[in-house]
Amino acid sequence: QLRLGDTIIVDMGAKLNGYCSDLTRTFFLGNEPNSTFLEIYNIVLDAQEAAIKNIKPGKTGKEIDKIARDIIDSAGYGKAFGHSLGHGLGLEVHENPRLSQLFDGNPLGSGMVVTVEPGIYLPDWGGIRIEDLVLVTSDGSNRISQCPKQPIISINH
Repeated sequence: QLRLGDTIIVDMGAKLNGYCSDLTRTFFLGNEPNSTFLEIYNIVLDAQEAAIKNIKPGKTGKEIDKIARDIIDSAGYGKAFGHSLGHGLGLEVHENPRLSQLFDGNPLGSGMVVTVEPGIYLPDWGGIRIEDLVLVTSDGSNRISQCPKQPIISINH
C-alpha cells in the first residue's frame, strides 16, 4: 500500500514497429520531498547528465559508466550503485553495447541507441533511478526519450 512520503520507481517500456524502449522515473509521493530524497535524486540526475554529455562515437561503455560512477562515488554512495550504467537496445530490450565497469567492449558508434540509468539504492530506505534513451550521433549524442523528470506527485488531502 502506498503512503505519503513513499518513493516510487517506475520502469517502463513499449515496442513500436519491432523496436523496444526502456525508461525509468522515480517519484516522491507527497508535496514536500525529504532532504534524503532531494539529495540522492540530484546526485543521480547529475550522474546521468554527465554521462549523456560525454557519449560520442569512439568512447567505450566502460568510460561512460566511469563518468557517472565517479559522481556517485564522490558523493559517498558508490557502494549503493550496484548495477551497470546502461545497455544497448533495439529489437531486444537488452542488447550490446553494455555501459558497464565490467566490460570494455567495442567503442560506441553512430546510430547506436543506449540507455543511461544510474541509480542509488539504500537498505531500509529505497532507491532512485533515472533512465533515458540516448542515440549516439556522429558528433555526440541526442536524448530521444521525452518524458519529464518532475519527481513529485503532489497529493492534496
